[in-house]
Amino acid sequence: MSYASEKAGEPAQGLAHRGTGGSSMDDAIPDQDPGDTSRLLLERLQAWKHACGYLENYISATEKIHRAHSKEYEKLLKTVSDPLKEGHHFEQNLGGIAGLFENVRSNTQAIANSHLETEKNLKGSVLPILARLHTEIKHKNKELSGGAAKGSKAVDKARNLTQKHIELLGQSIASFTSTGGKVEPSHDPYILQKAVEHRLHKQILEENNNREDLLAVQNSFKAFESHIIQTIQQAMSSFRQIVGAQADTTKHMYSDMIERSAHIPLDFEWNGFVKRNNNILIDPRDPQRSMFNVNFPNQNHRATQPLIAGSLERKSRVIKTYSNGYYVVTPAKYFHEFKDDDNIRKDLTPELSLYLPDCVVGAVNGTLFNVKGKDVSKGKVGGALSMTHELAFKAHTPADAEKWWEVLRAAAGQNPSGNVGFSEPSSPVAHRQTSGTQPPAYTERQPAPVQTQGLQQQQGYSATPHSATPHSAGGTGHHDYAGVQSATTSAVPQNTPLTTAPASEGPGAYTASPVTSSPTASRVAPGQEAAAQAVQRSDEGGFGSGV
Repeated sequence: MSYASEKAGEPAQGLAHRGTGGSSMDDAIPDQDPGDTSRLLLERLQAWKHACGYLENYISATEKIHRAHSKEYEKLLKTVSDPLKEGHHFEQNLGGIAGLFENVRSNTQAIANSHLETEKNLKGSVLPILARLHTEIKHKNKELSGGAAKGSKAVDKARNLTQKHIELLGQSIASFTSTGGKVEPSHDPYILQKAVEHRLHKQILEENNNREDLLAVQNSFKAFESHIIQTIQQAMSSFRQIVGAQADTTKHMYSDMIERSAHIPLDFEWNGFVKRNNNILIDPRDPQRSMFNVNFPNQNHRATQPLIAGSLERKSRVIKTYSNGYYVVTPAKYFHEFKDDDNIRKDLTPELSLYLPDCVVGAVNGTLFNVKGKDVSKGKVGGALSMTHELAFKAHTPADAEKWWEVLRAAAGQNPSGNVGFSEPSSPVAHRQTSGTQPPAYTERQPAPVQTQGLQQQQGYSATPHSATPHSAGGTGHHDYAGVQSATTSAVPQNTPLTTAPASEGPGAYTASPVTSSPTASRVAPGQEAAAQAVQRSDEGGFGSGV
């Protein structure tokens, strides 16, 4: 460690005291280095210069930060610079959300501008103050190096010369003692002592001059450091004003945004939205829609109106009991069975569908009547695999049974006086084919006439003639059954039951022959239409499975 660093904490008075030579005990050549004081002061100036440089760096970094903040706020402004998407949903007048975003844009732009202005003020007002102070410290350093430092070098030179003559005096005295006082004139101790005194006097003058110079510098340091601190205070005050003003601006801008949003009435936007779209929004004063007030194309077309509908009971093949159901005969000549007629809670799906032209309608007996045919409710594949079954129905009253029987016979083509016709709907919407609603895919065949004269009731059934008209489902699903002609009948011996033709003959081909007739009895000629009114109950026939 240097001497200057060891003595850095000692007061200036101590240094001045060490420089005085009033004491008789002082050495001619002091141990103190005259350059220690100047080096210490130079080191102190260097410390002040570095402190000023630190402040300059801090202010400069703050200025750069504000410039960067200005750019960042410009980026932030771009997030709200575009108009609001679907902006027509918001009130464009002041006081709403659209006005709030305008306020946000203007305040954000003001914050960005304030940061840019702060950067300019710091660069133009605060940094020059510290830069001038830095320059003053450098000048003080040069002043000290050029004045007191040079005086210290002069003192060192004078001390070296004095020390040289003191050494010559010592050598002369040693020679004088050893030779018994015989010395050369130039080495006379008297002469040499006078020379030492002369050099010492000059040395002391240099030391005193250097002391005065250093003392003046020391005294000026107090005032100079006061000036340094005062300048730093001035710079920091300007820094506080500039940065504080920017902070107040930012605080005010954010407060304005918050206050603008807080003053928006809660129903302001909704009321404006309702006012602008009152022709589209639902009016709570309008009544609710009802099925009774709704119309649609072909709503009342005659093809959609049932020929007859109501509840009937059908006998089950397994448990031999009657179960209630809802039945409909449609103009499309289908006889549908439903669990009930509630099409509001669920979509009505037929449990059973009989295509009546392919069926045989038995005679009515009080409230009872039978229908023999295939279930086609499962579509083409299910209809093709379905077997022919005889289904027994029971109406509530004989009159109801008679009504059902007449409609079924007419739809099946067994009613000589009532033909069921069907025409295409007038809707412009194209018809769509739906699985399960088309007639079964059977080969188009004409029913065979059945002899009905003289038939008698057997086994509790009336022998009323009845026939079925098979129909092919290979078309579009719409058929025109108008113009079906009544069938002719011919006499048949009495007590002759109806028997079905062999399976190879196909559906709908029935012959009227005695029970004892051979299996090769001729079939009734096609092209005539009649209805068998009684069907023999035997082990060959029965109710549909699973009914």
